[in-house]
Amino acid sequence: MNESENKKWIFIGMFAFVGIAFLAKLSVLQIFDPTYKQIANANAIRKLTQYPARGYILDRNGEVLVYNEVSYDLMVVPAELGAPLDTMALCGLADIDIADFRKNLQNIQDQVKARKLGKSTPSPVVKQMSKLEVATLEERMYEFPAFFLQPRILRRYPKPIAANILGYISEVDDKKLKEDPYYRPGDYIGNTGIEKSYEEVLRGKKGVKNIFVDNKGNPHGSYMNGQYDTASVAGQNLTSTLDILIQEYGEKLMAHKKGAIVAIEPESGEILAMVTAPSYDPNLLVGRGIRKNYGKLVMDHNLPLFNRAIMDGYPPGSTFKLLNAAIGLQLGVLTPATRYPCGGGFRVGGHVVGCHSHPGPPDLLFSIQTSCNSYYCAAFRDIVNHGRNTEEGYITWRKYITAFGLGTNFPDSDIPNVKSGLVPQTTFYDKWYGRGKWKPTTIISLGIGQGELKVNALQLANMTAALANGGWWITPHLGKKVDNESIRLFKRNETGINPEYIGIVKEGMQRVMTGGTGRGAQIPGVTSGGKTGTAQNPHGEDHSVFVCFAPADKPKIAVAVLVENAGFGATWAGPIASLMIEKYLFREVKRPDLEKRIMEGVLIKPDPASPTIKPSQL
Repeated sequence: MNESENKKWIFIGMFAFVGIAFLAKLSVLQIFDPTYKQIANANAIRKLTQYPARGYILDRNGEVLVYNEVSYDLMVVPAELGAPLDTMALCGLADIDIADFRKNLQNIQDQVKARKLGKSTPSPVVKQMSKLEVATLEERMYEFPAFFLQPRILRRYPKPIAANILGYISEVDDKKLKEDPYYRPGDYIGNTGIEKSYEEVLRGKKGVKNIFVDNKGNPHGSYMNGQYDTASVAGQNLTSTLDILIQEYGEKLMAHKKGAIVAIEPESGEILAMVTAPSYDPNLLVGRGIRKNYGKLVMDHNLPLFNRAIMDGYPPGSTFKLLNAAIGLQLGVLTPATRYPCGGGFRVGGHVVGCHSHPGPPDLLFSIQTSCNSYYCAAFRDIVNHGRNTEEGYITWRKYITAFGLGTNFPDSDIPNVKSGLVPQTTFYDKWYGRGKWKPTTIISLGIGQGELKVNALQLANMTAALANGGWWITPHLGKKVDNESIRLFKRNETGINPEYIGIVKEGMQRVMTGGTGRGAQIPGVTSGGKTGTAQNPHGEDHSVFVCFAPADKPKIAVAVLVENAGFGATWAGPIASLMIEKYLFREVKRPDLEKRIMEGVLIKPDPASPTIKPSQL
């Protein structure tokens, strides 16, 4: 055999080997391995995402705050759009806006042309239709082979309350799609509030169901008897710290007013109520009406989407004197016997910080009881001067203030988007006045809770809880249990103030309630400690501020109330706090005249174009 024939047989052998190997692999794939058969059949299989039931949100006593309701997305498979579509008939069956339908469908087709969307990828053309809306359409879906109905879960709220706390869910945005592979276009995610904080707990886990469809898009049962399906896993239920009774009651009290109420259980840091007013019915941001309603809420001049309990910055007013009293005692600058002259105000050069008429000169307890401005201007001056220099004294003072939670956004809390407010650092004043060119009397307004200080109702309630506890606080939070397991993520924080000195301040707060500026807010049969505040407002009427805890011997609730443009703390904020505490402790209120005055009080004008809730809806 010559060399050319050898090469011939070598080539024949190589081709034979490759052919046999190829046939063997093909046999394995076709006979034994169904994977490629599945791929081949992919254009005849529709993968339906099985969306899990989102976890319920409950109040601390097991009352439902948020539950689920089935809705439907009308899906289209672009590749199956063949014969001319009877748009009028399809939209008429489900009361769908024809213009919106055509716009959405065209957008899907444009994405397919741009290769941003697969031809066989189902896409929603109409979202969040109710069961009633799809009832007739469902019976005639066979007339529209490119379309099918995808079940979804909508959130529903049995009571129109706590909208800003509970938050809402909305379609996931592009940023989140890039960050988290769990989400796909069209998925929904907790956008604000508790829904956002506990998204991973509440959302559950998606599943997939594979359905055979014919060339007209009609379903013909499960593929491979469900062998390749995955079941969805329902989200876990979240028990919140909220008490629905006083949350609802607080929203009634704040009807036709601007401001906030925050109530905390001091021992645990659990938020019992977080009221922001004006508010809105959370059901407005559910379903197909969300876009229209959201636009109206955004345009409402009373800003119902703005959570004043955690976001707005107010001067704390005279409630801040409690901290200056505690710090002065801790540093040895004050004793219970310390007296400062008043004489109608505190004089700094040609400037006078005015004070109302009261007997004097007051000692420490009487200064709290009567809310003497002169006393706390002098106390602040001496606290800052207690350091080797102004800067050192101010830094020490500020350290104690922030230890009570002022100037912080509670980063280890589960309450999203809390604003820090403002407790200025020395650099703030260095920039304003020049380093070494300012002293305590330059910023004397801080002694009475004015000047540059900015706080919110959550911070004031937390401050009050720390005083009620004797100088410590648990990070305020909204989550109590996931299913039946307690959440234990929130730490104890120390203020660094001796409990003995806190006790002196608390005694002063009790005197406020029995014979001082807060006596009108005293709760019959309950010993309590409180402090009024009137926060100056350069843009209009002063804000009414009040903080309180009860019972005095073993506090179960601490409350802070801020009512915008309402004048003295004792006029509106004090009575509101008093009613909140009574409602919480006794589950009823026995002062109908006071309750009626507060509920019927109108301090703002409602926006007639707004969909915000009316008191009659509560």
